[in-house]
Amino acid sequence: QVQLVESGGGLVQPGGSLTLSCAASGRTFRNYMMGWFRQAPGKEREFVARISWSGLTTAYADSVKGRFTISIDNIKNTVYLQMNSLKPEDTAVYYCNVVNVPTMTPGDYWGKGTLVTVSS
Repeated sequence: QVQLVESGGGLVQPGGSLTLSCAASGRTFRNYMMGWFRQAPGKEREFVARISWSGLTTAYADSVKGRFTISIDNIKNTVYLQMNSLKPEDTAVYYCNVVNVPTMTPGDYWGKGTLVTVSS
């Protein structure tokens, strides 16, 4: 089992930027990809971005393409999400998790997440 701790959330104005971090520990996760997911009030949890452990392969939800960038430091076992041009609709609790291959589904055990609030 992999333990995941998200950090970096907070309050930011529309158009602003924020970087989230996800520290992974425990059982090796290098047979999987890593991903970011988010859940807004009253909505289903949705996929945001994923990245291979090597960092060579990435994918993004259409809603964040061109604004968010996922990256990984595979020495520190840390995944990042750089968020630019933030919009109020980006407000959500953001989670990281392993991403199973080839199904591309997240793991079953979620961390506490980190809250991102985009508001004037």
